[in-house]
Amino acid sequence: MPSVAQSFIDHSRALLTASHFPRIERCLEQLSDDNVWWRASPESNSIGNLLLHLAGNARQWIISGVGGAPDHRQRQQEFDERGSVPAADALSRLRATVEEVDRVLAGVTAEQLLERRTIQGCDVTVLEAIYHVVEHFSMHTGQIILLTKMRKGDLGFYDLTNGTPRPQWHTKRAIPAVDDRDPHSAREA
Repeated sequence: MPSVAQSFIDHSRALLTASHFPRIERCLEQLSDDNVWWRASPESNSIGNLLLHLAGNARQWIISGVGGAPDHRQRQQEFDERGSVPAADALSRLRATVEEVDRVLAGVTAEQLLERRTIQGCDVTVLEAIYHVVEHFSMHTGQIILLTKMRKGDLGFYDLTNGTPRPQWHTKRAIPAVDDRDPHSAREA
C-alpha cells in the first residue's frame, strides 16, 4: 500500500480510537446520568444524544457504507431519546462501534479509497466517507467536551507542568466527588 494511503488510514484510526473516543470516555467518567442527558434548551442535544448520534453515524458511514454491513439506522431516534438509556450503555454502544469501525478501516486498501459508495444518499469515495466520519466525530467530541466543562469545569486533558502541554486524556485519574447541583463545588471524600 502506498505510504500516503496507509498514513491516511492509520491516522484516521488513531484519531478515532486514541484521541477522540478517550476524550469522550474521560468526560463520561465525570458525569452522572442526569448530566449526560441534560439539555441547555429543549432544542439542544444532550451528551447522551451525541453519543447515540456518533454511534449511528459511524456505523452507517463506515461499518455499513464502507464495510458492507446492513444499514438499519433510525437517525431521528438518536435525537429523540430523552434519557431512558443509561449513560454507561450509550458509552458502551459507542465503544463497540468505534472498535468495529477500527476493524473495518484496518482492512481498507489504497485501491478502495477511491471506490464510490452511496451513503446516506450521498455519492462519495471511501476516502471521503472516512474523512466525513473523522471530522464529524471531532466536531461532536468538541461539543461533548464543552457540555462537560459547563457541568464540571476543567477536565484535566493536559498536564501543563514545565509549560509544555502533555496529553492526559488517555490516562485514568482520581476525580474528586462533585455536587451535581453545583458544577464548581468539590466535596470532601
